Amino acid sequence: MAIPIVMGTNIGTTVTNTIVAMGQTADRNQFRRAFAAATLHDMFNWLCVIILLPVEVISMFEVSNAIIQTFRVTEHNGTINNPVFLNALTDPLTDRIVSLDNTAIKNIAIGEEVANFSIIKEGTTWSDAAVGTLLLVASFLVLCTCLILIVKLLASILKGNIARLTRKLFNAEFEGCMAFLSGLVAIVVGAGLTMLVHSSSVFTSALTPLVGVGVIHIDRMYPLTLGSNIGTTSTSILAAFASSGNFYESIKLALCHLFFKLTGVFLFYIIYPLRKLPINAAKYMGNVTAKYRWFAVAYLILLYFLFPALIFSISLAGVEVFMGIGILFLVFIVIIIVINVLQNKRPKALPPKLQSWDFLPEGMHSLAPYDRAIDRVTSVFVCCCRTH
Repeated sequence: MAIPIVMGTNIGTTVTNTIVAMGQTADRNQFRRAFAAATLHDMFNWLCVIILLPVEVISMFEVSNAIIQTFRVTEHNGTINNPVFLNALTDPLTDRIVSLDNTAIKNIAIGEEVANFSIIKEGTTWSDAAVGTLLLVASFLVLCTCLILIVKLLASILKGNIARLTRKLFNAEFEGCMAFLSGLVAIVVGAGLTMLVHSSSVFTSALTPLVGVGVIHIDRMYPLTLGSNIGTTSTSILAAFASSGNFYESIKLALCHLFFKLTGVFLFYIIYPLRKLPINAAKYMGNVTAKYRWFAVAYLILLYFLFPALIFSISLAGVEVFMGIGILFLVFIVIIIVINVLQNKRPKALPPKLQSWDFLPEGMHSLAPYDRAIDRVTSVFVCCCRTH
């Protein structure tokens, strides 16, 4: 169960990129590039999850288990002494904001009865739900504020000679027979910088506005993003060492996370024909969003709220129902993709009816009717505001 949750967090963590990209909606070209950069991480993660998640659950866990057996750890009274160095860095700050009862959290997680169901230590009369809601809203506001300020700061700094120098530095290429090293070096740089900041979201969110203003090309952002994907696994590995629970299970899950990312990089970067899949998908999303700017909000709501809620609801029906619906959905998506490719590359290979989607209602193959509807609604809203 933990592995699918970790894979889901890989997708969910990219929401910050989308929020950053929406800060560049004023300029259509910048927004197109920025949104393509924001969804590049999404496309890579989705492709990896669809292809690798079943393999990860079956095989990678065994690889992780084999590696764990080579670790030398000491046990006392059935527990493992782990180096708790992350807590020493984070506890002084987090304890000033909210102090949690880790014992209560652990007991609730393993299903044991807890006399006091509050996971917050003494110091407040508020309920857990109230404190959690307040912290969630406050952290979201702080996050959005910081991301917007990053966009504004970069846009004001990266001008003139600084922009040209930055563009030359980030998009530099090795020449001759060493050209293939350019992307690999970018992967290493992305991994190293992400290890320093302990967050792929921070790193890729900083790159998104740079792509928007044209300083970094999306083809160069791709290996940097892949490196960031690898670098962020260092956080989970360090967290496993800081875990107060079962060290073996924690580090095993962290290594599964690492192998997942490494395999994804091998498939969608080292294998050259597959390298363009995430990039082209992201560019397509950028073009759509530049034409219909409201699509960014719809994408944000659908991908990060409604779609996860739908998946969770289906999963409640049982594994068999979930797998059946999931397989049918994937087959349907594959068929649609194949037909689209044939329509663009070899339309004569298809029956006349399928050489275009015009036989379907417009709303099933175009966003234009939704765009017209949104224009009408916004026009009415603007008129009402002006009259008042």
